[in-house]
Amino acid sequence: MRGANGWLPRLFDIGLWLVVCAPPASAALRLDERDAVVAALAVPLLGGAVAFSRRRPLAALAAPVALSLTTDPEMLTPVYWAALALFGYLAGSRTVAVRPALWFCGTVAAAGLVLCAVVSSDLWGWPSMLLTLLIAVVLPWLLGRYRRQYADLMATGWRLAERMEHEQQAVADRTRIRERARIAGDMHDSLGHDLTLIAVQAGALEVDPTLDARQQAAVGELREAAGAATERLREIIGVLRADDEVPPRAPSEESAEAVVERARASGVDVTLERSGATDDPPPMVGLAVHRVLQESLTNAAKHAPGAGVRVRIARDGDALRLTVESDPAPAGRLPGVASGGSGLVGLDERVRLAGGTLRAEPTDDGGFAVTAELPAAGAAPRTAGPPRPTTSARELELARRRIRRRLLQAVVAPLAVLAGILLLMIPVSLVSSSLSVLDREVYAGLTAGEPRGAVESRLPRFTRDGPPDGAPAAPRGQECAYYSTGLMSSDGYRLCFADGRLVSKSVVGEGGDKNEGEGEGEGEGEGEGEGD
Repeated sequence: MRGANGWLPRLFDIGLWLVVCAPPASAALRLDERDAVVAALAVPLLGGAVAFSRRRPLAALAAPVALSLTTDPEMLTPVYWAALALFGYLAGSRTVAVRPALWFCGTVAAAGLVLCAVVSSDLWGWPSMLLTLLIAVVLPWLLGRYRRQYADLMATGWRLAERMEHEQQAVADRTRIRERARIAGDMHDSLGHDLTLIAVQAGALEVDPTLDARQQAAVGELREAAGAATERLREIIGVLRADDEVPPRAPSEESAEAVVERARASGVDVTLERSGATDDPPPMVGLAVHRVLQESLTNAAKHAPGAGVRVRIARDGDALRLTVESDPAPAGRLPGVASGGSGLVGLDERVRLAGGTLRAEPTDDGGFAVTAELPAAGAAPRTAGPPRPTTSARELELARRRIRRRLLQAVVAPLAVLAGILLLMIPVSLVSSSLSVLDREVYAGLTAGEPRGAVESRLPRFTRDGPPDGAPAAPRGQECAYYSTGLMSSDGYRLCFADGRLVSKSVVGEGGDKNEGEGEGEGEGEGEGEGD
């Protein structure tokens, strides 16, 4: 691991240095004196840039940019293109923030404008410099940034996969715990119901006059033990109930008649009435009916032992109604079994999940009534609201948004820069045309044979962007400069130099013949005189 972390980066940096230094090193042997010195200095400078490229990627990119601008303000020197592309790619892959890169490119663009205006006196070189910056630096930077984003997305994906695996394991554990709690809850409901009926039967035997005192005391102890067992069962298993407990997936197969018959066999005076098609309710509704009926009979036996209970199950259209109404407890009967008071809360939640409502209230004659209204055709369970997305889902969505946004930036940014450069050419053209206008009187005062320095001292600082349309080719061996005849004119003045002197001047362009004719005497006379 030490070699992987230490030697491989060093070998990569050495290889990078050799690649970026090979073009300037070879160019130093065949360039003129000034460019050769710059190319020779580029070798150690690029070596320092490689050394700092991991900690300061943008500072490392500044080295080839400065070398390229020093050699040519338009950055059209192929010697440094490889260094620009490689350092631009590394800057994109090794930096996180975008703003420093934008400031860097903006500073380079401003420096290029100053150099084109002051050093080369050619404003038209600035759009060329911006295009070179876009192709050689910005596009590799975007490619490196995409590579980094892809690597970050892969790392995020693996982290999310690992987290989801842990979450799935946690969900499985919670599911097992909930299933155990559900089983415990069903045990509480069923066993509590049976223990309550046992206590009711024991209470009836306790007051049976045919039993002697010893037998009545034993039956009383049995009743008290059943009540205590019910209470302990509620305390132990009630702790296992989850707040978001869901009902079992299938209802009990025990019918309402079976529940009523079992309660009647235990000594509860209960009657059952059915009205309408109530035999085949939906699973969730059937489960709710079973639980409400069982719990209501249990509560009646607990709180009003010996009282009569009436059960009515009726269907009215799409509504199924279950009513369990108990009479007041007879006077002189033994007290019922203590209750924890959570039975009705559980029933209300059970009915709510089935899409119905539960109402429990005392009656006018002192009894108690429990009424459950449920959808006969079944309904979707009511929930508190849509489930909240998990942390992994939120992070995945954020990662997708970032990738889409950055991909859009990677496509739109170069196009926007290119459109900006094309728009810049309009004001550059106007400024260049206005600053390259040669006064007619100055042009008329130029004489062939004058030294170039004396001629250029009277000329505008900026030249036209190339010859006008229709201009003839420059004479062989002569270096020609073109100036505008007016702000919106399509013609231009051509001044040609050779051996450091002005050798000819002319008006060129589509209307050049006419202009040449207007100044023919002076222009041709001077040319012929110098020629003789």
